[in-house]
Amino acid sequence: MRTRFTEMLGIDHPLMQGGMQWVGRAELAAAVSNAGALGTITALTQPTPEALQREIARCRELTDRPFAVNLTILPTISPPPYAEYRQAIVESGVTVVETAGSNPAEHLADFKPAGVKVIHKATSVRHALKAEQLGVDAVSIDGFECAGHPGEDDVPGLVLIAAATARLRIPAIASGGIADARGLVAALALGADGANMGTRFMCTAESPIHERVKAQIVANDERSTNLIFRSLRNTARVAKNGVSDEVVRRLADGAAFEDVRELVAGRRGAQVYESGDPEHGIWWAGQVQGLIDDVPPVGELVERIVRGAEQLIAGRLAGIAGAGETAAARA
Repeated sequence: MRTRFTEMLGIDHPLMQGGMQWVGRAELAAAVSNAGALGTITALTQPTPEALQREIARCRELTDRPFAVNLTILPTISPPPYAEYRQAIVESGVTVVETAGSNPAEHLADFKPAGVKVIHKATSVRHALKAEQLGVDAVSIDGFECAGHPGEDDVPGLVLIAAATARLRIPAIASGGIADARGLVAALALGADGANMGTRFMCTAESPIHERVKAQIVANDERSTNLIFRSLRNTARVAKNGVSDEVVRRLADGAAFEDVRELVAGRRGAQVYESGDPEHGIWWAGQVQGLIDDVPPVGELVERIVRGAEQLIAGRLAGIAGAGETAAARA
């Protein structure tokens, strides 16, 4: 399955692993890349730029295929030194970066002269077009179903991806709500050049999170998320648990960020993945949990999705089209 996305990056399959805080580590990124897709290390999972350089080197020991680094700029309790992280990425010779959050202009000033391909994550058509104007190489379009930050417009992927690809000239990657062959085929039908999966890759054998959290994702359904920070205009979709329920309740009652700061601290979320207690803090998961029912090796998952997509296109969809042609001929 060749698309502009696979051709641009020299990968085999039009699939990308999302950059997930506390999850996008070398072992997962390398497994995804070794399977012929694009793995992604999450820069800010690493505590320092020097630690990121070591993680990139560790990933290179595990794969000789292309992989990306995600660098996200969002409102945080303690902003990290973004310029130093960018320098670490460039000095490490990384060739693909996924940016997300704020306007990517300051990233591009460092990455483009170094020949780095930049994929920017957008949650609206207007932001995708702005990123294209600024000079990114591709955009990742996040529908409302996604884990993480879906923006404030509440537009699901079925509409958002089609609306964006109708106007973009650069490759677009569909993100949010994709877990299987059906999602990949739908993304391609909507005009995307590939699909980005986060929650689905969390639930694989190589994912560096506790097995109890993976089991919780399998047990959850499409209703098992909460939208937090809506009143703060910084909406985030997270797994539904006692902590996220409490955050929703407090903010609905008029609380300020300071009133929930301790509940949403990133360190508590990291401990969920480390300890395996899904009730310990806020952790990220999308509505796509309702489509996940196993924890396969990454290679098996990618093979299943790609082969399944080919079979859908050549089988069921071709059969539907063929049936229509036969009926038209009879008429």
